Parts: sequence; structure tokens; C-alpha cells
Amino acid sequence: MEHAMNVNLAAIDDAVLALLYLTLHDHNRAWKSFDWDALNRLHERGLIGDPVNKAKSVVLSAEGVREAERLFKRLFASPDGAAES
Repeated sequence: MEHAMNVNLAAIDDAVLALLYLTLHDHNRAWKSFDWDALNRLHERGLIGDPVNKAKSVVLSAEGVREAERLFKRLFASPDGAAES
């Protein structure tokens, strides 16, 4: 992807972590079908395990699960609690 603008990588990482929450299963695993650079940055922050492995999912740390839930609610929850289409 060629960048013609400055990109807020922290905002991208927040969105990726929030979307990992959407695919959370087995309490702390999520499908890792996201940008590798973003996953590596989340790993460096201690929010997920090393994404470079043969598994199709990544393990979120306890802090990662809490932060993913917080970000998911902040970024994607409807303010009145009603589902939107």
C-alpha cells in the first residue's frame, strides 16, 4: 500500500485490536487475518502473543483482552445499545 498521506498507526492498531475482539473464541484466541505489521506492533506492546506461527489464530494476553473489549465498545458500540444496520 502506497501512502500519499500520514497514517495514524496507533489508530489502526486500536481498530485491529478491537476487531480481534469481534473474532474472540476460547476466552483469549482470535483469528489473525489482519495486517502483519499491525499484529507485530500489538505483539511488541504485549497485547497478543507472537503472530508468526502456524496457527490461524493468535492468543491475546489478559491485558489484550481487556483493551480489545474497551476499544471494541468505544469504536463500534451503538450509543443507545440498539443494533444498527
